[in-house]
Amino acid sequence: MPIPYASLKHFLLGWLLACTLLAAPTQAQRFAAIGDYGYAGTPERDVASLVKSWNPHFVITLGDNNYDYGDSTTIDQNIGQYYHEYIGFYQGRYGQGSAYNRFFPSLGNHDLYTANGIPFLRYFTLPGNGRYYEYRRGNVHFFVLNSDPAEPHGVASNSVQAQWLKRRLALARAPWKVVYFHHAPYSSGQHGNATVMQWPFKDWGASVVLSGHDHHYERLLVDGFPYFVNGLGGRNIYNLNPQRTAAGSRVRYNADYGAMLMQASADTLRLEFYTRRGQRIDSYTLGKGLPLEGTLYPPAPNPFSGSTELAFAVPEPGRVQIRVLNLLGQEVATLFDADVRAGKRQLRWYQGALKAGIYQVVMTSPSGKVTARAEVL
Repeated sequence: MPIPYASLKHFLLGWLLACTLLAAPTQAQRFAAIGDYGYAGTPERDVASLVKSWNPHFVITLGDNNYDYGDSTTIDQNIGQYYHEYIGFYQGRYGQGSAYNRFFPSLGNHDLYTANGIPFLRYFTLPGNGRYYEYRRGNVHFFVLNSDPAEPHGVASNSVQAQWLKRRLALARAPWKVVYFHHAPYSSGQHGNATVMQWPFKDWGASVVLSGHDHHYERLLVDGFPYFVNGLGGRNIYNLNPQRTAAGSRVRYNADYGAMLMQASADTLRLEFYTRRGQRIDSYTLGKGLPLEGTLYPPAPNPFSGSTELAFAVPEPGRVQIRVLNLLGQEVATLFDADVRAGKRQLRWYQGALKAGIYQVVMTSPSGKVTARAEVL
């Protein structure tokens, strides 16, 4: 019996995809993330130029790849015009594509307005069903979801799609597990929280969640888990709502377009946001043994006489100041005051002229203010 053309086509595409994924560099560690970008014009061009200046191994997207209606007549000018070098099996009119796929998009609501996303699924050759899928690159295992309510397998935390994610996260062995999709679970922007996507990502084993939909940049820490909103890839910019700042919001920005640069090793995953002019707005590092927020460890020994060891850790670069206050709240010593990189540092605290008594050690960093108690004998 002859094989139906459609079945043969999908078989060949699957075989070719498997071959190219095997050919792709398994240790690629530098990648870019763009969100809400697919609208041909100067902002998207500028962001694409920024991304290419990083020479990333691949690009991920946080949805809304093809404004305004996800139509086949606009998809190439909105995507291929700027990113064809990264797209595997590229058949558009703007130049040569990649020998293997280096462009991994997630679906946004605008991509689904035409024929339930058929132009998107035909334009890209992606793993799985193309709507949600997984792949690994080096030290990072990626999980791409479809957060739109039109997803046939559901978007609730008990849906078929969610249970797929839970199972696959449990099986993943990469040091970092990055989940990304379009509708932001937590956001201080125009759309606000997409509560249906507030899945227990941390409990299921994810390292971080990236999303778009709201056209601003934001970093949040919710219940000890990091979320990022990145929707400044090329469409219009949204206002932030100061009356609706999301719980856990740490950094918010909407003054210009930009993209995220991420770099991974076995021990760290650094996430940075840059404007299209190259200005770094935010930098945050996830690290094995590195806290999610600035941490000041208690002196050891404590109480002490003469000197003691004091350690601190920060997940983002910036200025760190450590001061010693007496019980009246008066500053009696400055132990540290300098710009530092993300990581952990240790310093020796000498008693000097400090009299015996109880003191408060206060550390101020980009993450905020933390304190520790110390007793001098």
